[in-house]
Amino acid sequence: MNKQHEADAANSGIEWKLGMSAEDLRHLSPETFANIGMPSIVYVREVLARDLDVEFIDAMGAQMDIALDTKLFAVHAANGQCMAVLDDRAAAFAGARQYDLEPQSVH
Repeated sequence: MNKQHEADAANSGIEWKLGMSAEDLRHLSPETFANIGMPSIVYVREVLARDLDVEFIDAMGAQMDIALDTKLFAVHAANGQCMAVLDDRAAAFAGARQYDLEPQSVH
């Protein structure tokens, strides 16, 4: 595990050991597991405009003036919280990297 991941683990209350096995991960609580990548890892996944969370749209103050079948790219924190939605995959990855985040693709 690299130093950044060790720091992330320490900040989320996870005690990491080199060589943690899949069995070790099975014993983590769902909340601890969800926060493993916090705050440095984000997930980018393709979504349709119709599938966006209404609460996210309201929180952003965005007016959706696009077709419901438009493909977009949502950036999520490791715990699943939606952080941003962009219309271009490369821009989603570049934006994450601009904030020193490590984007991962999810299908």
